[in-house]
Amino acid sequence: AKKWINIRKSYGNFYKVPRNQTKLTIMLEQLGMDYDGRPHSGLDDSKNIARIAIRMLQDGCELRVNERMHAGQLMTVSSSAPLEGAPAPQMPRYRN
Repeated sequence: AKKWINIRKSYGNFYKVPRNQTKLTIMLEQLGMDYDGRPHSGLDDSKNIARIAIRMLQDGCELRVNERMHAGQLMTVSSSAPLEGAPAPQMPRYRN
């Protein structure tokens, strides 16, 4: 795998939130979701990241490759056309 989507970068750019608000548990919380599974379990973390990605797609995000390896160095991949972001996620409102 030489190219991938860093969901933290995509989340921060799309919802216009600072980097310190892109930890997995914080992203889930801001989207009104609970963490499913055991923290730091590779499989459970992956499932939770997938849930975030699905929500971002539902909110209109176009997920694109944003990181790659080149000659052993991590590089950021810039988009040729900036995408419009969405407002920061809000906690769901529950009806009584």
